[in-house]
Amino acid sequence: MNILLIYTGGTIGMKQDPHTLALTPFDFSQIVKEVPELKKFGYRIDSITFDPPRDSSDIEPDFWCGLAEMIRDNYEKYNGFVVLHGTDTMSYTASALSFMLDNLEKPVILTGSQLPIGMLRTDGKENLISAIEIAAACDKDGHAIVPEVCIFFQNELYRGNRTTKYNAENFHAFISPNYPLLAETGVHVKYNERNVLRPSVWGKKLIVNNVFDTNVAILKIFPGISATVIDSVMATPGLRALIIETYGTGNAPTKEWFLGPIRRAVESGVIILNVTQCLSGQVDMDAYATGVTLKRCGVISGSDITLEAALAKLFFLLGQSSDILFIKAELIKNLRGEIASL
Repeated sequence: MNILLIYTGGTIGMKQDPHTLALTPFDFSQIVKEVPELKKFGYRIDSITFDPPRDSSDIEPDFWCGLAEMIRDNYEKYNGFVVLHGTDTMSYTASALSFMLDNLEKPVILTGSQLPIGMLRTDGKENLISAIEIAAACDKDGHAIVPEVCIFFQNELYRGNRTTKYNAENFHAFISPNYPLLAETGVHVKYNERNVLRPSVWGKKLIVNNVFDTNVAILKIFPGISATVIDSVMATPGLRALIIETYGTGNAPTKEWFLGPIRRAVESGVIILNVTQCLSGQVDMDAYATGVTLKRCGVISGSDITLEAALAKLFFLLGQSSDILFIKAELIKNLRGEIASL
């Protein structure tokens, strides 16, 4: 069994100098020295380190393209991939990879830690060990048990494009509010296989979709938002799509100073996607009059998609086509398990 570790940056790859107490990245080619428990797997575990490592806050689409291409270039040599990544933007990266890696048949498990792996109380070792075990897990036919882009953190395996980081200090840093866990670790790894996306036909060639269009803006609705804010967002040069984070089930102001720019933007070809501010639940623009009004303006329901997945999905679709009708039709489809089917 061959597993490739890809260290992109982040807390998990740091160790503390015993003299200066400064945190510095360690050499992942020496990972077995840092985590000797890995020897017990009996796997071949290779590693690649981004040079220089990328802080989670500096993650951009060019990084996603490089990471996806790295997986593609090594796809035939390894049974699974473990991506070590900073937690702040891990859900964005997992969402982006889920759309980029078409015909994926092997696990791509993102993990990290809240404390550096070289510290005594680190959560990094357990996250890394479990992520490797899951990345290597196969069924009786030799197929991966979880052939998806996932996040593993604090004993739980999530579909990557269903996650969001919700805690900056606790070891339990991620949640998947609208989709159940793919696996849980305890004494044993308990897989919830009915929740896992598996190919209908195995053996297809991996395709990397690495063209993004990032002409997307996000507008969060709040009490007291002004027409000036709306107008300035709508005036963004080159804007092709807008995510509006609305209240509850997809509600927003009904005043003309708000609806007018929305309506005009849609008429000019801007795609507007409605995503709820709530961590759990989904947009239903038929539930209340305010949502119905947005629907009549041409706003599209994001269903129960996370903000991270909504952004990645728009980047991906805008990069694939200039056909607005095609993009709108694809937005409401469940392409990678990112939304409940409408």
